[in-house]
Amino acid sequence: MHPSLPTTRQTAVYVYQAPLRAWHWINAASITVLAITGWFIANPPPSLSGEASAHFQMGYIRFFHFAAAYVFAVGFLFRLYWAFVGNSYARQLFTLPFWRRAFWAELVHEVRWYAFQESEPRKYVGHNPLAHLFMVVIITVGGLVMIFTGFALYSEQTGLGSWQDKLFGWVIPLVGQSQDVRMWHHWGMWVLVVFVMLHVYTAVREDVMSRQSLISTMISGWRMFKDDRP
Repeated sequence: MHPSLPTTRQTAVYVYQAPLRAWHWINAASITVLAITGWFIANPPPSLSGEASAHFQMGYIRFFHFAAAYVFAVGFLFRLYWAFVGNSYARQLFTLPFWRRAFWAELVHEVRWYAFQESEPRKYVGHNPLAHLFMVVIITVGGLVMIFTGFALYSEQTGLGSWQDKLFGWVIPLVGQSQDVRMWHHWGMWVLVVFVMLHVYTAVREDVMSRQSLISTMISGWRMFKDDRP
């Protein structure tokens, strides 16, 4: 090898265990189905010709929405369980070291890095501080909001006395009325959609610019760090 050429050194750390990776992709699929079917529930497609009894268009849309909601909710419970039995990185989704001054300083650096105001990225084995903050706020807190508002609306279909009504029916009078809950649930969907777009963008950007793997890490579990040295 020519002495003037840099040598690429690569290190790897096992970060995401198989159950966590499976949850990630199943959760992504359920969010996709929920967003698409939720859009059609809020904006119904044109009516089909013929007798209404011959079609079940909105019925199928609602069925897939409810089925994906159950997958999302059960997945959330599993993710909470895995935070206790998994490795330390599995707990990041439910913990945020907001009391550490270093966390906020590093978060500012990440904001500047994504705004192209920093030339050198900082590398993290788990989530970087900015991703960590958004994961907790959007996926954990936001996920709970979507579960509670979604099942509260669903309880209107299952009726008084159903387990959905007993567990989530109180959300409707707390917020105000059914339409208010529907509005918050609808806006929550758009928050998740925007988050997913930013999440995909930053993952691809980090793979390219910071020389550390993100996308492949959620497939293999290994985070790869590349470093060019002379």
